[in-house]
Amino acid sequence: MSTRRAFLLDQIRQNGAFDAVVIGGGINGIGTYRELALQGLRVLLVERGDFSSGCSAAPSRMIHGGLRYLENGEVGLVRESLEERDGLLANAPHLVHPLATTIPITSTFSGLFNAAAGLVGVTGKPSSRGALPIKLGLALYDFIVRRNRRLPKHIFRSAKASRAQWPELMADLRYSATYYDAWISHPERLALELLADCRTEALDAIAVNYATLEPQGEGYVLTGFGIPTALPITTRVIVNATGAWLDETLRSLSRAPDAPIVAGTKGSHLILDNPRLKDALRGHMVFFENDDGRVCILFPYLGKVLAGSTDIRVERPGRVRCEPEERDYILSAVHRIFPNIPLDAAQIVFSYSGIRPLPKSDHAFTGRISRGHFIQRLDGKVPLFCMVGGKWTTFRAFAEQTADAVLDELKHPRRTDTRHRPIGGGLDFPADPATLEADLCRRFGIDRNRAAHLVSTYGTASIPLLTFCRARPDDAPLAAGLPWTEAEIVWLIETEDVVHLADIVLRRTTLAISGAIDGSILDRLGALAARSLGWSTARTEAEKAALIAELDRFHDVSAARLAARTHERTHACA
Repeated sequence: MSTRRAFLLDQIRQNGAFDAVVIGGGINGIGTYRELALQGLRVLLVERGDFSSGCSAAPSRMIHGGLRYLENGEVGLVRESLEERDGLLANAPHLVHPLATTIPITSTFSGLFNAAAGLVGVTGKPSSRGALPIKLGLALYDFIVRRNRRLPKHIFRSAKASRAQWPELMADLRYSATYYDAWISHPERLALELLADCRTEALDAIAVNYATLEPQGEGYVLTGFGIPTALPITTRVIVNATGAWLDETLRSLSRAPDAPIVAGTKGSHLILDNPRLKDALRGHMVFFENDDGRVCILFPYLGKVLAGSTDIRVERPGRVRCEPEERDYILSAVHRIFPNIPLDAAQIVFSYSGIRPLPKSDHAFTGRISRGHFIQRLDGKVPLFCMVGGKWTTFRAFAEQTADAVLDELKHPRRTDTRHRPIGGGLDFPADPATLEADLCRRFGIDRNRAAHLVSTYGTASIPLLTFCRARPDDAPLAAGLPWTEAEIVWLIETEDVVHLADIVLRRTTLAISGAIDGSILDRLGALAARSLGWSTARTEAEKAALIAELDRFHDVSAARLAARTHERTHACA
């Protein structure tokens, strides 16, 4: 167990009284924890797994206004999403970046009536979207942000102009339209940086992963990793931010509702190593509809291509994976758009899947279920606020609204606003990242490639990280050809609440999703974690075995593939 975790648990042991407890360490729970902590409340965040795991680790990596929500008549949600998108571009510029998004179009008028009906609240399964309804939607999208525009307006192209820029697109292309949204390189890191900010700005707040809050007598107890004896907890209010597990959490607290509040849909994604496909995108995301009306996406991501997604109704929450039929669905959708580019399952370096925590709905077409959010208060001796719905882009707004409801309940004034508050390494981030890269090279004697990695991963937080690394003269690259160093990994272990080896590979770094992880790197990470966390040989081997099993079962990365990558890396370096 880390020294930091032992310290946090000892703080709780000495004083288990909190103003508020937030259950659920996904992005909505972390956002709410941050909002409440910055108002001067003593807040406890409890996450039964790792921070930003579950659905929060499985988004499409888009930070977007939600163009297709206009079809549902959800103009208010689109306006809120666009405002929050622009806020993240400003507050976390090291992680959130503009993304040119292109829609290939094969007809002119199709879907016009459907789009008009959606704007007045009449929704059904969408028909194919032609140039005219897309043009109207993009014009409205631009109009919503007309006063504080951060990104360029949309443009339309003829078939000839479209083909000149994307010659690999399908033969029946008649038009294309390009508009701008944003993408996030490492969503888990943004969540971790929100927690890091609280550690320096809200000293009375405590966040604990791998722990559970349970009712006991008139109060509650905290159990979990490193807690041999349950710790008594009292609180004035509880926030349930457990997403798709919201109803399950209520039952565990003996507060089960009369009817389910949430019902999720499953979304799966693939990471493809296909250089020709990556080049064909020309740096754009392609946003397109499949034959079944489902909107799909395809964009360059960390040197590979991200493709998704499915939208399958799920009756019960649980850990999910991209099933073979979903894999085939996504590959088929990509082939439809780029029919001349060879695609096969062997190009998949990683897959992932999560459950979207949507409000309970009987809508026949899952794409029509609202991605909006609301708060449901449950009475009791300890009032309980349920966060229902929501999406990555709007986490701050949803957290702010939830915090305001809690502050009103506790008669506690709001002290600060987070709308324009930088996040983590976004503080003092320069307009031109190259200036920060050059500064790091000069101050710490690192090369430009390493500086670029650090700036794009940690922003200005690279400075304390490199100060830590400089104090370790034996620092060495984690593996040949990779930007991480051993001291950097140790810094993550010691400062970011790492409990398991999977926390490093799947969430503290992009080693897994980028397709970089292999058997030899896994061995090196195990040794570094063992040294920092005091693991025995048996514990280290168990951690490696558990991670290999998780990668195989949930991410389509088998032990054989890890061994093959090790072989390839060894021969490449020979």
